[in-house]
Amino acid sequence: MTELNKKFTAESLKNYDGKNGRPAYIAVDGVVYDVTNNSHWTNGDHHGLTAGRALSEDILKSPHGHSVLHRINKVGTYTTD
Repeated sequence: MTELNKKFTAESLKNYDGKNGRPAYIAVDGVVYDVTNNSHWTNGDHHGLTAGRALSEDILKSPHGHSVLHRINKVGTYTTD
């Protein structure tokens, strides 16, 4: 299975919180993004948001909205099933 085909759930995404050397992933609108090396997501934190979670509503409400997501690597899909 390639990384882009990897499926994440709320439970599995929790393992990617950017803490203690772990990668930092976020889910937005069913897509999982790797924000590990993004300078705006230091240690998995970004303006009160924490990696390892689905953040669709939070990103939509942010000043930049979805406009920055095209610059971030996609690593899989997110499902609530």
